[in-house]
Amino acid sequence: MANSPPLTFNQAVRGITEFIEVAIHTILYVRQIYPSDLFVRRKKYDTPVFQSRHPALNAYISGAVKAIGEQLLTGNVEKVVVVIKDKEEIALERFLFSVENMIQVESFNKDTSVEDAISSIALGQYFRGFLVKLNMIESQLGQMYLGDDVSFSIAIELKAENVPTKSDKSSNPPPWIPAYTQHTTAGASDDAELHMIRAVNTGIINLSLAVQESDVKLQREREAFPKTNVPKPAQSAPAAKSASSTSKKDENEPAQESRVEKQQEPKDGDTA
Repeated sequence: MANSPPLTFNQAVRGITEFIEVAIHTILYVRQIYPSDLFVRRKKYDTPVFQSRHPALNAYISGAVKAIGEQLLTGNVEKVVVVIKDKEEIALERFLFSVENMIQVESFNKDTSVEDAISSIALGQYFRGFLVKLNMIESQLGQMYLGDDVSFSIAIELKAENVPTKSDKSSNPPPWIPAYTQHTTAGASDDAELHMIRAVNTGIINLSLAVQESDVKLQREREAFPKTNVPKPAQSAPAAKSASSTSKKDENEPAQESRVEKQQEPKDGDTA
């Protein structure tokens, strides 16, 4: 590891983007958003992980992550949010990938190693720690017990006054739509509970991962299980659902262009 060169800016972005994709698959598996038999066991960062084997779902996730990577290159991203929501579009859990750019790098230097940055090998070891903690998240949150109508969406929160950039030189707009505020951190109640999972400072970009349980989820669990000494009953994985990436918009709420969600969700008919 001592002989491994420090990361470049582009390597840091690629590494974080790749990790976010692995983490999204892991979140869907450990929170039982899809049946366990929809996933296959793989190995990444020298630790076991689970990956969806459904083509439409994988295409949606990879497309969203590609678009996230393009925004990370601009340095304007504050958070990537994976929202677990119910059929009424109410956020139940928010997995928060918080990003902080520590240095400014000119475009012509983005493939040059950054002094004092960690190496790609060290970054992989940190990500292994993230995934180990993420795979154990049920011990913090408890087993998912939210009924059969949960789905997810992927959102990004940008720095103030910023909007997503185009992914290419064509006239096509960026693949994002304004996010429903209730899905973002701005829509979180003071009664929501935040659990830190792991953080890393690469020397270029700081990344932390946390999960936030919404006040709605907590209240529903208190009503369903009023006696704290009674364990929640085991629940089988819910039937597969489409990975919704769009949100219903409150007619009385102005669009928040700095908080956007990925569009082009898999069709219901494509979901196994």
